[in-house]
Amino acid sequence: MNKFQHILAGFSLAGAAILAGSAHADETVVRDRFSDQIVGRGPDLVFIPGLASSRDTWKATAERLKAQYRLHLIQVAGFAGEPARANAQGPVLIPTAEAIDAYLVEQHLTPAVIIGHSLGGTIVLYLAEHHPADLKKALMVDALPFYSTLMFGPNATLAQVQPVADAIRSGKSKMTDAQRTQMMVSMATAQADKDMIRGWSDASDKSAVTNAIADAMTLDMRPGLATITTPITLVYPDYVPLGQPKGASDAMYHATYAAMKTMTYAPVNGSIHFVMLDQPAQFNAALDAFLAQ
Repeated sequence: MNKFQHILAGFSLAGAAILAGSAHADETVVRDRFSDQIVGRGPDLVFIPGLASSRDTWKATAERLKAQYRLHLIQVAGFAGEPARANAQGPVLIPTAEAIDAYLVEQHLTPAVIIGHSLGGTIVLYLAEHHPADLKKALMVDALPFYSTLMFGPNATLAQVQPVADAIRSGKSKMTDAQRTQMMVSMATAQADKDMIRGWSDASDKSAVTNAIADAMTLDMRPGLATITTPITLVYPDYVPLGQPKGASDAMYHATYAAMKTMTYAPVNGSIHFVMLDQPAQFNAALDAFLAQ
């Protein structure tokens, strides 16, 4: 398997198939595009999970931090058993990002401190490009500015990607639900974590996930990277457990974000996509360093 394909699971892997043939909550706020479980007391932190993922991605983090912080644990509508509501049809990614930003402003959480994993990191990067005044600082976990580069290479264009994304959105993709779920569970190393991720995927709304995949494939944020002023920390895995050569992840991520002047890098050794599950001690250290900045 291509050395970075596991980052792509649930995004462009569906397109590749075509080319080849909960923490206790103090309060819950429900909106059309997402819900927010609010846990703890203190300065506000906003956490966004990835594609077809539950807010329980951050369960251990919430337990560890809720005595010092007020955590907003977002869950995207249609993912991991969350009713799809407005995400049942049509675009998901940008409307959800805009809805989250509006919520942050409405609730007087801006300038916000935001942490996002995978597709949640994509939302973070989108907000940094389009609503910089609403962010104080952000941490992204294994996220890219244009996921389709993992299929088509670093010079990928929207013209190349669009037919694949259109086929996914229209339901013509040859990737089965079982194949998509298998790719999802391949993003963590421990069997218990794989089982948990499988449950999230199985409970997700198919239309919401499919449209989110197509959205992510066609959202190219590379041209705006040089304009980002928000301080961002990128936590990323080395993928060595999958046979990735040491240092290859460093080279890829640093090259991808070379245009950004506000990026700090935090590699996690011995991990794949769900670094907070694979290597919690390293993830906690990176998160604590980010919060202390």
